[in-house]
Amino acid sequence: MKSAAYLGLPLLCWSLAGCGDSSDDPAGTGASPELQTYDPGPIVCGAGSVHFASHALQHSFGPGQNAGQNRFPTPLLGGPRGAGCCAGSLDVVSLGNGGSVVLAFAHNAIVDGPGDDFVVFENAFFVDGDEGRVFAELAEVAVSEDGEVWHAFPCDAVAPPYDRCAGVAPVYANVDDNSIDPLGKDAGGDRFDLAELGLERARYVKITDRADIAGMNGVFDLDAVAILNAECP
Repeated sequence: MKSAAYLGLPLLCWSLAGCGDSSDDPAGTGASPELQTYDPGPIVCGAGSVHFASHALQHSFGPGQNAGQNRFPTPLLGGPRGAGCCAGSLDVVSLGNGGSVVLAFAHNAIVDGPGDDFVVFENAFFVDGDEGRVFAELAEVAVSEDGEVWHAFPCDAVAPPYDRCAGVAPVYANVDDNSIDPLGKDAGGDRFDLAELGLERARYVKITDRADIAGMNGVFDLDAVAILNAECP
């Protein structure tokens, strides 16, 4: 296994099980080998450019709920599989309290453009259909251009409306079950604008569970991450 330093990304690991583990699938995740390596070289726009997270480069699961961890990273790659306003999707990976994951997009990057630039899909829902009662399990979202320097959106995880956190908005788009455009305004999910951080571009997204900060009995369940304003459209 090549070291992360070889790639100039010392904070990122090629192994899905974390730094220092050289087996192909040490955690028994069932992840295919092609999902366990990532070439962070120059972006070449073309058929291989994607709008959804394609690689999980580094993760650390915390204690608590462990839904989907035995299938990591498959459930959080590709498009969202939301369950609508009033139920939480089961096609997710729970990060655990304080857990985190770093994601990348094959041959693509997020760029600052009109409106929001990327969206994070969790499995939040309205309790009993009441839009005033959201079952939220929160995460802080950070972005990076090089995998070393991170810029975090200021997640207010203490009280509603949980400004700039992920895990607040229900997800309506489901790439398996409906025709809602997962990159469209009706898709749901929590949207972020690089301009808020004074950034023009980012290649990596880091999501860190913060549900425990809000005193909630639950953890962030990641469904998907998508680029809205992409370097390669």
